[in-house]
Amino acid sequence: MSDPAPSPANGTTGRDRPAPGTVPALVQDAAARFGPREAVVEGRTRLTYAELGRRVEEAAAACLAHGLEPGDRVAVWAPNTLDWIVAALGAVTAGGVLVPLNTRFKAREAAYVLARTRARLLFVTGTFLGTSYVAALRRTAAEGPGAGPLPGLPHLREVVVLASDAPETFTTWPAFLARGADVPAEAVRERAGSIAPGDPSDITFTSGTTGHPKGAVITHEQTVRVYRTWSELAGLTEGDRYLIVNPFFHTFGYKAGVIACLLRGATMIPQPVFSVETALAHIAAERVTVLPGPPTLHQSVLDHPARHRHDLSALRLVVTGAAVVPLELVERLRAELEVGTVLTAYGLTEASGTVTMCRRGDPAKTVAATSGRAIPGTEVRVAAPDGTPLPPGEPGEVLVRGYHVMSGYFEEPEETAKVLTPDGWLRTGDVGVLDADGNLRITDRIKDMFIVGGFNAYPAEIEQVLAHHPGIAEAAVVGIPDPRLGEVAKAYAVRHPGATVTADDLIAWSRREMANYKVPREVEFVPELPRNAGGKVLKTRLRERTRLPERGREGPGS
Repeated sequence: MSDPAPSPANGTTGRDRPAPGTVPALVQDAAARFGPREAVVEGRTRLTYAELGRRVEEAAAACLAHGLEPGDRVAVWAPNTLDWIVAALGAVTAGGVLVPLNTRFKAREAAYVLARTRARLLFVTGTFLGTSYVAALRRTAAEGPGAGPLPGLPHLREVVVLASDAPETFTTWPAFLARGADVPAEAVRERAGSIAPGDPSDITFTSGTTGHPKGAVITHEQTVRVYRTWSELAGLTEGDRYLIVNPFFHTFGYKAGVIACLLRGATMIPQPVFSVETALAHIAAERVTVLPGPPTLHQSVLDHPARHRHDLSALRLVVTGAAVVPLELVERLRAELEVGTVLTAYGLTEASGTVTMCRRGDPAKTVAATSGRAIPGTEVRVAAPDGTPLPPGEPGEVLVRGYHVMSGYFEEPEETAKVLTPDGWLRTGDVGVLDADGNLRITDRIKDMFIVGGFNAYPAEIEQVLAHHPGIAEAAVVGIPDPRLGEVAKAYAVRHPGATVTADDLIAWSRREMANYKVPREVEFVPELPRNAGGKVLKTRLRERTRLPERGREGPGS
């Protein structure tokens, strides 16, 4: 099957309408094109595209009443829900720059991003997974020079709880929306129309080897153009029913999910937490046709003992991605579930989330062994350390250049200069190999990053947190294989003299200080960390140790 021809950046949609160049224009266009079609399904709530458009305008009006100015940062810290979609799109329609916060963050981590971006407005869930985000944030940012709802975050003017009740000094979601009642619709449309395609639409935080999170700045045009291409290559169509399990704080959830559905008129079915039982029930009851997600998600669906009790026959499109996708998984999806299209892809936040994709009709081996070819308008190169391009078959660092590469990390020119070359190439920090057809296979990670159940984990960030433990002098973290999550963290730690902290102590402490996917599952205490002559920790030696026979959880030197 030949590749569908992607629309040009300023071309037309399937109905000869001008292609939207901004997210607000996309929302308006979707409401006009797909008005009566179902846009979002959440429990008993079913919203058409016309109704979704009206709700987004109401949220945008409330943002204007709040005093939101173009370019102000607006954060959302909540799971996948209809309210997330409305709040985020409303803020962006009002000219705000969206800052999605990871729902696995602890309050300290969320407060860092809020302070770093000087976010003016925060939409937050009440309780999620047994944790009160509101209470945790209030404890973390209770003290400081500011006089707003969170004194420790003086730039934050208002916190809106996405619920019908909220603590004192915070605002409920209905009360916030009610403020926009006096804002004319013309004012909302005028603000939306003033946004240019080249304006920032979102700042999504990632981490690098320096260990602190950094915000990749992506524009409206980059977002809309990339996911128009993604939708076309994947074959997403009007009327598809899309179960969005990938979290909205991640590009795979927000952009390959919400934005892609707006572009194609697909129905969004957000799932706040992945549960294979819930996913199976949704697929059957809602006749789900599209299910992107990491390989572990699809493996759990295939292996669930109750799978045969559910009608999964509507499922036709799966998009996944990881360094390793088992060929058996691709073949089982095609044979057992009769999924017509199974694709793999590769991307990173700094390149708007998508760099390469397989194409419909690619053989199972290509889908399983590679992440496909560069999307249109993108160059992919595998290079030696000095930047010299390497021929097919030789591993090197993956470099990317194209319209969708970020303008830089938010207010961090030095960090930006480390990853963006003067001639526009993005240094991904990933090691890969290109084949003769241009298919990319990721083989390693220069940055030491590893993936835990679909979430990127960064050793330097985890190491910095571990170093705050009173009994730990220093620590080094590597990824180790895990049959369920793919990889998990293992920490090699050096105790302070006289310290008696155990592995269980450190793991329990870590669970209170960092998101669960970052928490080391194993701890090995060592007298010292291996270093080279320049003092750099030799992670290769630590990885080699993980291949040695198990010698007890606490290891030598304990």
